[in-house]
Amino acid sequence: MSKIFIVEDDRSIRDELAELLRNSGYEAEYLTDFSDSKAKILAAKPDLILMDINIPDLNGEQLLKEIRKETNTPVIMVTSRTSETDEVLSMSYGADDYITKPYNPTILLLRISAVLKRASGTAAVQSYNGLQVNDAKGCLTDGSRELILTKNEMIIFRFMLDRRGALVTRDELMTALWDNDEFVNDNALTVNISRLRSKLADLGCGEAIETRKKQGYILR
Repeated sequence: MSKIFIVEDDRSIRDELAELLRNSGYEAEYLTDFSDSKAKILAAKPDLILMDINIPDLNGEQLLKEIRKETNTPVIMVTSRTSETDEVLSMSYGADDYITKPYNPTILLLRISAVLKRASGTAAVQSYNGLQVNDAKGCLTDGSRELILTKNEMIIFRFMLDRRGALVTRDELMTALWDNDEFVNDNALTVNISRLRSKLADLGCGEAIETRKKQGYILR
C-alpha cells in the first residue's frame, strides 16, 4: 500500500482528500501543524506528496524546493492557482505533476497512479534531434540548457514524437489533452502549439513542427 502525504491547510479539503485516497487503497497522512513542515514530511517517508501552494509559513513552491534538497519523492502540486507561471515554476522546482482545484477526483487518482508507476521504474528518456526528452522531469535539454515544458506542452510533444513523421490531427491532440486534463478548446490548442514551437526554436529546432492547413501537424 503506497503512502501519500497531504500538505493542505484547508481542513475540509484535507479530510476529503484523505477519505478519497483511503477508499482507493492508499495510506493517507497529513500535516495539522505547519511549523517545520519539511522535517515532518520527510519523517513520514511517503511514497508521494500532494502539496497545495498556499500553505502557512513556507509556501508550497518554496517547501517543494527545500524538500528536493533531501529527497526525490514524487510531488504533485494541488492548487487553486491557474497561472501558467505557477505551473512552470512548480515544475522547475521539481514537481512531478500539477493539478488545479476544483479537480475531478478520478483524474487526480489517475495522475497519482501514473506518477507512482513512473517513480517505480527508470525515467523515460528519449532523444529528438540531439535533445533529450525527459518525461519524468517534463523537460527538454541539449546538455547545457534545460527547457521546462508545461504539462499540456509535454502531452502534445510526446504525442507527436510517438508519431514522428506522420500527420497528427487537431482532434487527436485535443483528445489526448482531454484524457489528461480539463477541456482544451481549439483556440487553447493553437496557443499551446505556438508556445511549444517557440520553445523548440529556442533549442535550435525552429522548423520542428510543420503545419498542414485544415489537416493538423507533423513533427519532422
